[in-house]
Amino acid sequence: MKVLQVNCVYKKGSTGKITYDIHTHLLENGYASVVCYGRGSKIKEPNVYKVCGEVYAKAHNLLSRLTGIMYGGCNFSTRKLISVIKKEKPDVVHLQCINGYFVNIYKLVSWLKKKNIRTVLTLHAEFMYTANCAHALDCEKWKTGCGNCSRLKAETGSILIDGTAKSFRKMKKAFEGFERNCTIVSVSPWLMSRAKDSLILKDFEHKVVLNGLDTEVFKPCDTDEIKKDLGITDEKVIFHATPSFSDDPDHIKGGYYILKIAEALKGENVKVVVAGKYDSNIKVPENVILLGNIPDQKLLARYYSLADVTVIASKKETFSMIVAESLCCGTPVAGFKAGAPEQIALPQYSSFSEYGDIDDLIEKVKKMLDEKKCSDEICQAARQKYSKEVMASNYIKAYFDCEI
Repeated sequence: MKVLQVNCVYKKGSTGKITYDIHTHLLENGYASVVCYGRGSKIKEPNVYKVCGEVYAKAHNLLSRLTGIMYGGCNFSTRKLISVIKKEKPDVVHLQCINGYFVNIYKLVSWLKKKNIRTVLTLHAEFMYTANCAHALDCEKWKTGCGNCSRLKAETGSILIDGTAKSFRKMKKAFEGFERNCTIVSVSPWLMSRAKDSLILKDFEHKVVLNGLDTEVFKPCDTDEIKKDLGITDEKVIFHATPSFSDDPDHIKGGYYILKIAEALKGENVKVVVAGKYDSNIKVPENVILLGNIPDQKLLARYYSLADVTVIASKKETFSMIVAESLCCGTPVAGFKAGAPEQIALPQYSSFSEYGDIDDLIEKVKKMLDEKKCSDEICQAARQKYSKEVMASNYIKAYFDCEI
């Protein structure tokens, strides 16, 4: 069996690492594997193709702001991608996260459908069935067809034109009639239930495959050195990891609530450590330590290991690698119910409050700070659920099911 994966990035970002892990697992187990990606630097590896230039992608990003259509255009790079698929003749094409202005999604899906190529589509976000936004939040227009988008600029970047209704029609048309040859994989049960309710993907076969990670990196680690670096002695530690940390109450990742927790615990022997990009003008309580972005995964694992509890405060998540990473490092998790996290977490080592109920979350965090964590016990349970090997094996099953 030969599998060809398509993803926006390769080896970086959560989906790029997932693509790499599946690719490596396939090769190690005697399968043929090919990767096509669109964004980032060119990587010279056998059977790995970069199909789009950065200037070209950025130009189409700008063009989409004028047309209001995010997933069209890119005809040259789409032809290049299709030419690779023709050359490699895979048994299964696995579409991962294919936004990022490197491929015309409508044309690619329509071509795969026309050529009767077995396809697995993984949903890491919602845009393949909303046809527009990555996170629909409380909006339900994706169930009937979009248009008159209330979050137009924030979600599509469009300057003048609301193309959400047109995008929806184009995506729906691309997938119509593809049900027999395309399997939809969601990274959480919550996301699968949404996809099944969508007008675009409701008639397809659906499966769940949880995201996986490298459990040789994310595991309990020695923390003496970073304790010394942070000036931490006997304090309890709350850890919060996020791509972007903001004090805006409406920010989807919930940094505002992390600061509320820090304020509530001022005067107690607790430090709140935050990993993630932040605005230099942000003001935080004195018990908050802002680390900035931590690209080194081994270092990130040490911060998870340092913590007594990891807290997430997102409004919506389709999975939550932070939950999986923290548990693999032996640290329990608390947070708001955000769709997927409360479903994919280990229930015996996690606790979730209704979104926005900060008082309840603070009480849950306090309770977890008072409990002694069983790092090895948590880690062992997490490895069985979130390892990259488990994920890749489940995808291989999905590929063979797809071929039947």
